Amino acid sequence: MNTRYETDVVAWANEQAALIRAGRYDQLDVQHIAQEIEDVGKSEQRELASRMSVLLMHLIKWQFQPQKRSVSWTLTIKEQRRLSKRRIERTPSLAPMLLDPEWIDDIWVDAKSLTEKETGIDQGILPEMCPWAMADVLTEGWLPE
Repeated sequence: MNTRYETDVVAWANEQAALIRAGRYDQLDVQHIAQEIEDVGKSEQRELASRMSVLLMHLIKWQFQPQKRSVSWTLTIKEQRRLSKRRIERTPSLAPMLLDPEWIDDIWVDAKSLTEKETGIDQGILPEMCPWAMADVLTEGWLPE
């Protein structure tokens, strides 16, 4: 059991788990284990941010392209809401992010970029800051008018 973290992270992780189960704590790669634990949290944050950006993109499209509204958009909005809420329910420590203005600004910038790429809508005509409360964005059935 000598796989280096930098060489094969999966094999390394399996070896570290085996060492823990065997009670051989003195042989653990503590620094990299700590890093991996932190990365789990970051992964959860990235997933929520990604889902929220896609949700916001579809809400932007809904508001700015009413003539193109479709069942597909409605389903995507519903699905991204469901998955975002599920992520928050399973990881309650993510909930404060929905109140963090910096985080909201970041996902709004991402949503505007995604919207421009997908629709050609110039980001310059979109609000600089997200005009909707995150509570509304996550409320089933809520749509911007």
